[in-house]
Amino acid sequence: MKRHPDLPQALREVREIYAEWQQRPIERQCTGLADCCRFRLVGHTPYLTRGEAFVAAKAWRAAGRKTLENPPDGACPFLDPRTARCRIYEGRPFGCRTHYCPAAGGPAKRNDVRDLIQRLEEIDHRLGGQGPVSLPIAVADALRHLK
Repeated sequence: MKRHPDLPQALREVREIYAEWQQRPIERQCTGLADCCRFRLVGHTPYLTRGEAFVAAKAWRAAGRKTLENPPDGACPFLDPRTARCRIYEGRPFGCRTHYCPAAGGPAKRNDVRDLIQRLEEIDHRLGGQGPVSLPIAVADALRHLK
């Protein structure tokens, strides 16, 4: 994938979508246990659009990291094993923000997020994406293409 000239604008738009989600009055009950970050345990890995992957990759780089390694226990590569906290919390993907885990009340209702997902898909298309990709693969690819 070549570097896309629209990338800075796309990153701003993804962050705007995240901020808009944060402002919606949808009650979530996250317990902070980070069980949803243990992909093998919950049997679910978030899928990211290309724009989301770049936002996460930029946050990973800002945290001083250059490569993404998949933990042997099947947890999210962003989960700090010592603190059980996300190392890129502000840059975490949309799926993580919608708290798909059962402890938080399950996934957000599709009607509550449909418009935001469609915007993420439009950004994905503009960046040459072909739809959502598994988090570890999407972010590793984005890291390879960041300068």
